[in-house]
Amino acid sequence: MARASLHGNDGGAGNPFAAGAIVVVTLGNPRDKFWGMTLALGAEGLSLSGIELASFEDLVLMVKDGESFTPAVVFFPMHRIERIELDLPDGNLPSLSQRFASKTGLDPATVLSASGASHNAASAGTKDSE
Repeated sequence: MARASLHGNDGGAGNPFAAGAIVVVTLGNPRDKFWGMTLALGAEGLSLSGIELASFEDLVLMVKDGESFTPAVVFFPMHRIERIELDLPDGNLPSLSQRFASKTGLDPATVLSASGASHNAASAGTKDSE
């Protein structure tokens, strides 16, 4: 699994955890996991647009049903972050992003961006007026 170098200085070039990367974040104290899109990663912490991993299947159902969804925009201080993983497939197991896209037909990056989520809710509500 891919891991973030929390102490290295990559300078941004070739940084796989740059803004827009879809990641799974493991937090400590209290223990929790989040899935989402990186907004910013710095020495102070991580800004993320996403959801608690435990709510992933509920999110998929909401989006499939055309319900309104706004991702949480959260900041995690570096002392809480145990691990940041890129959301990549593992052997024959698809990534969460691939599962989301196959079940909803939508790009997770679009849905996880605040403007994309608002657009999805708006377009879902205007389908029958076209």
